[in-house]
Amino acid sequence: MHSLAEPILLLVVLTDFAVLATSRLSACIRAIASQGVLLGTLSLVVDGAWSIHAVGLAVGTIAIKAMLLPWFLRWAIREASVRREVEPLVGYMPSFLLGAAALVVSFAVAARLPATGSGPLLVPVALVTVMIGLVVLITRTKAISQVVGYLMLENGIYLSGLTQARRVPFLVEAGVLL
Repeated sequence: MHSLAEPILLLVVLTDFAVLATSRLSACIRAIASQGVLLGTLSLVVDGAWSIHAVGLAVGTIAIKAMLLPWFLRWAIREASVRREVEPLVGYMPSFLLGAAALVVSFAVAARLPATGSGPLLVPVALVTVMIGLVVLITRTKAISQVVGYLMLENGIYLSGLTQARRVPFLVEAGVLL
């Protein structure tokens, strides 16, 4: 894995925690959009060589995850006239602590998994993104916040798919992206 992937993965984790720590839905959508840009960039960096396969995956990821889906979510906020997550089921500080616990658990679990050859951080970041997505999905009461949690969960699955980027045909990856 290229050395540029590690700072990108760190930024993915920071966007996970940004979603956990904020009550403003527009900030959550911006975090998810920036996470989409990071995932698209990461698909170019993980593979190492820029092939048509990697560039197509990066462009599709950025177009869908960073532009199209956030646009729909912003439209939903305008239509529903909702700006904040007022009363989550679990408060923001306990959610943040759950995210920190998920981070520790993901590194502990990833250390026991067989090596994938894709770098030491990709699998733990994928696991923590899935877990934090589940926390957001379960602990928030507004539907838009729950959609953001679902998108984070899907981003974690996408990250785990990047571990197999060289082995999986482009058509399968495009199907997962959609």
